[in-house]
This record gives sequence, C-alpha cells and structure tokens, in this order.
Amino acid sequence: MNRTILLVGTIMGLLAIVLGAFGAHGLEKLVDAEAVATFETGVTYQMYHALFLLFLGIWSGLALKPKKIVFVLVLLGVILFSFSIYLLALNSLTAFDFKIIGFLTPIGGVLMISGWFYLGYNILTQKVLD
Repeated sequence: MNRTILLVGTIMGLLAIVLGAFGAHGLEKLVDAEAVATFETGVTYQMYHALFLLFLGIWSGLALKPKKIVFVLVLLGVILFSFSIYLLALNSLTAFDFKIIGFLTPIGGVLMISGWFYLGYNILTQKVLD
C-alpha cells in the first residue's frame, strides 16, 4: 500500500509541476487573469496533497486500514477539486459549458478536509504504531 501511495503522490506532484508550468507560461495567452488564478489554485492544492501523500506513504505510524481511507479521501478529493477547477478555468476555450460540473469542486474540498480530519482523528484516538 505504501508503494501505491508514494507512486500516486509522485504522479500528482509531477502533474502539478507540469500543469503549473502550463498555467504560468501558456495559459495566460488563452484565458483572462481570473481564470489563470483559478487554475493556479487547483495546482496549489494538488501539490499540497501530493506532498501529503508522500508523507503518508513513508510514515509507519498509522495502521493500514486508516491509511487506506485517508489515501482514498485525499485522492478522490484532489481529482474532484483540482480537476474540476482546471476544467472551469478552461471553460472559455471549449464549446462545452463546464460550469455544470462546478458542484464537484466543493465535494472534492470536503473529501480533502475529511482526509486530514480522519488522519488527525486516528492520531488522537488510536495507539500510534512505532
């Protein structure tokens, strides 16, 4: 499981760097400044959670079951939050109106918050592994 978490964290980090570079160097020519700032928000949260997953993957102080739950909450949260933000920021470039998926962004945010909360809950209430 740790290897999977580390691999997903690494891929998320890699994608955050690539998307961040695109946002900083290519996106500003295609959309307005507000859309660029929105896109950067998605990249920032994706990178924070990539680092979070790298920490989770190397930390042995949490049992396997809660570690899996935290991993799934964070992964789904980033997918729904960051990727819906990317699509919303690029909305003006397509004929499809991505505003109809805007409800996914707060759901993703709640899932990320839940991952952090569940980790904290487990740290406080369960015997931490050495």
